[in-house]
Amino acid sequence: MTEAQDGQAQPGDLRAQRLEKLHALQAAGVAPFGSRVDGVVSTAAARAAYGQDPATETPVTLAGRLTAKRVMGKSMFMDLTDTEGRLQLYVQRDAVGEGLYEQIRGFDIGDIATATGVLFVTRTGEVSQRVAAFRLLAKSLRPLPEKWHGLTDVEQRYRQRYLDLICNPEVRRVFRQRVEIIRSLRRYLDQLGFLEVETPMMQPLAGGAAARPFKTFHHALNCPMYLRIAPELYLKRLLVGGFDRIYEINRNFRNEGLSRRHNPEFTMLELYQAYTDCRGMMDLVEGLISTVAREVLGNTVVQRADSTAIDLMPPWRRVAYADLIRERAGADWYALALPQQRERARGMGLTIMDDWSSGEVTHEIYEKAVETTLVQPTFVTRLPAFLVPLAKRCDDDPDVVDVYELEINGQEISPGYSELNDPIEQRARFSLQQVDNPDAEGETNRIDEDFLTALEFGMPPAGGLGLGVDRLVMLLTGAESIRDVILFPHMRHSE
Repeated sequence: MTEAQDGQAQPGDLRAQRLEKLHALQAAGVAPFGSRVDGVVSTAAARAAYGQDPATETPVTLAGRLTAKRVMGKSMFMDLTDTEGRLQLYVQRDAVGEGLYEQIRGFDIGDIATATGVLFVTRTGEVSQRVAAFRLLAKSLRPLPEKWHGLTDVEQRYRQRYLDLICNPEVRRVFRQRVEIIRSLRRYLDQLGFLEVETPMMQPLAGGAAARPFKTFHHALNCPMYLRIAPELYLKRLLVGGFDRIYEINRNFRNEGLSRRHNPEFTMLELYQAYTDCRGMMDLVEGLISTVAREVLGNTVVQRADSTAIDLMPPWRRVAYADLIRERAGADWYALALPQQRERARGMGLTIMDDWSSGEVTHEIYEKAVETTLVQPTFVTRLPAFLVPLAKRCDDDPDVVDVYELEINGQEISPGYSELNDPIEQRARFSLQQVDNPDAEGETNRIDEDFLTALEFGMPPAGGLGLGVDRLVMLLTGAESIRDVILFPHMRHSE
């Protein structure tokens, strides 16, 4: 973006100058904040239409933000940018009249305007618009950052996402792709006969996952409420109610830390299908993600920043949790006594507490030394039962459950289960999970009795899965941080 400005001027000075221009426009009878524009065509559509019929003389109306201006005596070139791209405007004094020409000449980079005129190609081969009519729609009172180098501060980019979107076409591309990814997810599931539903965002109990919730208070009902950490228990109630294929794409909230891969508010796809199991969910998510990649990217190969290619074409590797632990910690790992396990894990550079159980030590190895190495799509199956209280145990080993964790690019993208539908065992699992384990509010034994009641009416055998939409967008767009795929990520309060 370019604009002829005094290089010594400060932002406050420039704002004062623009306020003077605004008052001058008002004094001249020009509305600095315009109104409705009919028949607007996007810059991309205008360019495409001209390419199909270069001989046309039909005027087109554009609207957008002025992002460059080059004045050359009796004519000027300006760039007008909208949500789909940029198109050059050519303004001649003789064509628009001296009064309007001088008015346009005084407009600033960042102003929003509409222009009408026919399209043509300049001597340099650029499709442009020969302006016949021009109107200001919104006077910009603050100067935009001078080119992209003026908005390099990462925190400013996240706090002022609107400037990030104005200045950086790549950021706009990522968020347009995010929309396309979510549309593709819905289209795939709708074609399979899934029904999209909505479940409560505020819940009397924070269930469906082990996480610290956000708590609020409902004054009319005189009771505490929680922003949901997962929709699982409500979606399963719908299985009981007779909906055999259901999904929800919506927000979950977890009152935990922020990192490159975590935001307290995030988007999840969660679905359930009656009369299938964990293997059915693996087949479904393979088809889902590979199809979305083809529809949005045109292929199933994603390039990482280090040029590593991730191939999303099915079939994907399927490997048991215990086998991965043995590969990393030694074939004899499960034969070791607990003190030996702790010692070996510490020898791997891991921080291990003295009171950790064998399962906790083993899972620390998985999370810190195994998961991050799984770059190509990998279904990790047969996880320890204590990790997943809502899944069925494997028939051949009650210590593990019939689940998967889908790992891609070193992070979990999707978990899936053969869902537990035995209300008696479910109550026992809940009770075991709650014993001497107070939640963030210091309360224990907060078991969802209504959910258990629903199970007692009978829930069909089912498979279920979750898919982290933000992480999927990161994967498909090549974003390095979850904040790069969330329009307004959570930030510390600025003083």
